[in-house]
Amino acid sequence: MQYSPAGGPVSPAADRRLLVSYDNYAAAQRAVDTLSDAGFPVENTAIVGSDLRLEETVTGRLTNGKAALSGLITGAVFGLIVGLFLGLFTSATTSFFGLVLWSILWGAIAGAAFGFTSHAFTGGTRDFSSRSSIVAGRYDVLVASPMLDQAQALLEGGVQPADTVVVQRPPSAGPVTTSPAAGDTAPQAPAYPAAEDRVETRAEEARAEEARAEAARAEEARAEEARAEAARDDDRAGLSRGRRP
Repeated sequence: MQYSPAGGPVSPAADRRLLVSYDNYAAAQRAVDTLSDAGFPVENTAIVGSDLRLEETVTGRLTNGKAALSGLITGAVFGLIVGLFLGLFTSATTSFFGLVLWSILWGAIAGAAFGFTSHAFTGGTRDFSSRSSIVAGRYDVLVASPMLDQAQALLEGGVQPADTVVVQRPPSAGPVTTSPAAGDTAPQAPAYPAAEDRVETRAEEARAEEARAEAARAEEARAEEARAEAARDDDRAGLSRGRRP
């Protein structure tokens, strides 16, 4: 059972709140380490990675020779382990070293052959070596909600990572609340305006549309009046020509 600063129990399934988010795991780890050094019960925290993606780093070109060499090294290590294990059951020192050497030799031969044939059977479809890893685009440090204020105070008083970027949590990430931290940990800004702001924006747009419509009606009325005035001038000019002898 976990306990809050006030002495009350905190359920392991208690709601966790967002303390801070970073763009790399090392910064999130240092933040938790800062809390631990300050005496905070870090069993109430969690580091959650979001926006996961697979990254494969190509380390070089792979040929049949390199595949055989890699298999040779792997087989030699495996043979060494097997030879040391079997050597425990021998009584003579000469037999022990001979068994180990023969195990390394046959392990290296078998490994080289396996590596060569395995790469040859690929038919050149993968002529490179690589390392794969799962990385996240954002790392959230979560804290049990009853202890959020204490964690904020401790994190603000600790040494902040200077080589990190605090990232914003998207609105689709759930009900976890954000909280500011000191130094380079900027407050989490909402990605979209609040409901009241959206209502006010729509009202302003409606007023602007109404003003544009009113201006269009006034312009049309002035044009109609100008046409009527021109028609009256034509009528007066025609009457004047009719009265002449």
